[in-house]
This record gives sequence, structure tokens and C-alpha cells, in this order.
Amino acid sequence: MAAGLRRLGRAAAESLLHPPGALPACLVVPVRTKRRLFVPEWARELPPEEKEKRIQALGRVLPEGRLERTFYLACTADIIDPYVPPEGDARLTSLSKDGLKQRMEKLKQTAASQLALRKVKDHDPNFSTKTFPEMAQEIFIEAHNSLTNFNKQKLHSLVTERCYPDMVRGNRYKTIRWSFVESLEPPRVVHIRCTSIVNPGNLYGQVTVRMHTRQTLAIYDRFGRLMYGGEQVPKDVLEYVVFERYLVNPYGAWRMHGKIVPAWAPPKDPIVKTVLIPGPTLDPSQEYEEMK
Repeated sequence: MAAGLRRLGRAAAESLLHPPGALPACLVVPVRTKRRLFVPEWARELPPEEKEKRIQALGRVLPEGRLERTFYLACTADIIDPYVPPEGDARLTSLSKDGLKQRMEKLKQTAASQLALRKVKDHDPNFSTKTFPEMAQEIFIEAHNSLTNFNKQKLHSLVTERCYPDMVRGNRYKTIRWSFVESLEPPRVVHIRCTSIVNPGNLYGQVTVRMHTRQTLAIYDRFGRLMYGGEQVPKDVLEYVVFERYLVNPYGAWRMHGKIVPAWAPPKDPIVKTVLIPGPTLDPSQEYEEMK
């Protein structure tokens, strides 16, 4: 009788100390760690040919030390065969020597553009040199509006990764006011190029559009002082804008890739910067005399 009571008391005490459903005080969870590759000392000093022979004789196979990772090329790093705008925007007469040279160069560029146009249409059947300039001008306007409103997400969808740093560089602590007034001439396609990177299957198309527009641009520094341009003074701007698309991607879109500045273009107006000019420094003794 007494032994049975002792057993019941021991069981009750154990149930209080270790209730059913409670985790044990020490829980061991097996964890699989990364398997390290041990290379013997003699294998490090031998030349590659001798090392392979000895490893094969031992029946071991050492994996190669190369690490292969997948990458995605969203855009090219530069402009393919940049368009060279003719001197004076093709206003020279074809009877002169320079005008005849310009005309021959234009014929060569047109022939190369026709070949690239076929490749672009193979991957983008809706592409047309008649409708694309209007769409390109809309992308151009939306991209600059996103820049002035600091809408980074929308700007990334309108410009390539190569063009984005060029647009946002140096704009920190500045206020940009840009507006599109009107188009002086209808935009038109002047250059088309198509190339592949890494392998022939990665095709990229680039289209250069000539835009002659009227715009206003004003840049203010962090103190609200005008650095460049003016909001009330519109200017006529002639630009050659390059748009790019990754043709292999069926869901890809045309994005602004860069601008071509001709050598004969007039220089831009200088930017007025606010500089802190230090005043005259005084000795402590002179400063104390002035305070008196």
C-alpha cells in the first residue's frame, strides 16, 4: 500500500515538472551544413597536368573552381553606330563638294537602316517608321516630366539603365522646371540599327529620332536661386534622341537610351553656381577689441 502511494506521488511530481505537450529543456535539431572541399597540400603545388593525373590515380574528382551565375542584359552599354548629323542639318546644296559628300553618306546610312528595319519588324511586327516618331515623342515628354517630379519608378520604365544615371546625375538638392511648349517640325526617324550581344540570339534595336521642339527649362539650386535657363523664355531645341528595345523579349518596350550631340551644335549656356565666399579672418585679440 505504501509503495503504491509512493509511486503515485512520484508520477504526480513528474507530471507537474514535465507536463505533457511541453518541449524538453534541451532540443537537438539536426542542421545540414555546407560541405567544405578539402584540397591536399601536394595538389596545390603541382602543375595542373600532374595534379589531374595523381587525382585520377587516387580515384578522386575535384570540381572546378569557377562560379557560373546567370545575368540579364536589359540594355546595351552604348549607342550602336551613332548617327552623324550632317553639317547644318543637311542644308547644304548638293552641287557643292561638301553637299555631295553628305548625300553619299546619307545613302550609305539609309541602306544600313533598311537592313536593320527588317530585323526589327521580324520581332516587332507593329513597328512602323510613320507611327513610331509620335510614340517616341510621347516617351520623351513623359520621361522629362517624371524627372522633374522625381518619379523614379516611372522614369525607370521610360529610360534604359544606361540613360538613367545621365539624367539624374547632379540633380540632388536642385529644383527642375521643364515644360514642352510645341513641336516646330514633325519628328521623324533618321537612323535604325540592330545588333546582338554575347550570342546571335540577343538582339537589340536602336532607333534615332530627330526632334525639333520648343521647350522651357529652369534649374534652381537648393537656395532657390536660378542656375540655368528660365521658365518664361522658351527655346528652340534640335535633338537626336536614341530609343532602344530588347527585341527578343516579347513584353519589352521602347525606352529612351541617349542623345546624340552633333559637333556643329552651339555650346550651351554656362550654369551659374552659388559659392560660399569666406570673409576676412580676424585674430582673437582683434575680435575682442571690436566687441568692446
